[in-house]
Amino acid sequence: MIVIGLTGGIGSGKSEVSRKLQELGAEVIDADRVGHEAYLPHTAAWEEVVAAFGQEILQPSGEVDRRKLGSIVFSDPKALARLNAIMHPKMYEMLRERLNVLRSQATQVAVIEAAILIEANWTPLVDEVWVTEANEDVVVERVGKRNNLPSEEIRRRIRSQMSREERAKHATATITNNKGLEELRRQVEQLWDSRVRGRTR
Repeated sequence: MIVIGLTGGIGSGKSEVSRKLQELGAEVIDADRVGHEAYLPHTAAWEEVVAAFGQEILQPSGEVDRRKLGSIVFSDPKALARLNAIMHPKMYEMLRERLNVLRSQATQVAVIEAAILIEANWTPLVDEVWVTEANEDVVVERVGKRNNLPSEEIRRRIRSQMSREERAKHATATITNNKGLEELRRQVEQLWDSRVRGRTR
């Protein structure tokens, strides 16, 4: 099984690339969804997060209120580091288990879509790292339309993420998403043909 790690900054087109890879036959694991599952009541991650940050981060249902938790950790780098130290290894194991299940089902190509693939040290799980990127002005316009956010807020989010240059150091392949959907899908097809097709049994 070939495992592709798909990553990139906000508004760079990861979800669209994921969709295209799915069309081409890959099984996609969305790390965000795995993260949501890790926060479900009484999982190992939930126990540790509640122990670290207190009962006040819980909703009445017992689930972690991600907004409340976010407001704590994003204003305090030490708290964020503490949360990441709990969540990233737990999610690594969950992702590894998903991949093992796919291997047992004779899946040929799996994709882990994760914005923090590199930062969380999940790259040992994958054979290739595909990075989506786009010019900052394109991202600002795209995310502004999609999320109705002011441009300063979008630029602040871009600055808070790993830089394009740093991601590029880890990239097996880079997908540049400045010219619209058709061009993006064409690049993914080319990569699939050159890097995936022929390597699968």
